[in-house]
Amino acid sequence: MTEKVVIDTNVFITIFKKDGSNRWMYDKILKGEWQLCLNNEIFMEYWEILVRRMNVPIAANIIDFLISHPNILFINTFIRLNLISVDPDDNKFCDCCFAASANFIISNDRHFQILKHIKFPKLLTFKTQQIKQVYFGS
Repeated sequence: MTEKVVIDTNVFITIFKKDGSNRWMYDKILKGEWQLCLNNEIFMEYWEILVRRMNVPIAANIIDFLISHPNILFINTFIRLNLISVDPDDNKFCDCCFAASANFIISNDRHFQILKHIKFPKLLTFKTQQIKQVYFGS
């Protein structure tokens, strides 16, 4: 069964390193086990950070992947939930997760911890080590 996931930028930029500890997430997308959900705001943030941290040709290849791969879902988000008040910029990930009916958000950002205390809408979040334990038990 394919799961829908939202990946925060702090994790997303790490999934493309061939020998990186988060490469398995990219592999799940390629194999069709995950569908990566993003909206225009997330896409633009990915682009901005990729260009800043990588050379332009590599960033362009990743953007090409996002635009063309069948396991990337662009979601229109019409509802602003405003669940994270400490860093409102993080809300775009929550809004996307809600609109896509995604299974969970992956982020190492501490601001997402507030979601554990919100009863509705219930948005699951995992840090990278937590989600790795779910799939691999390590």
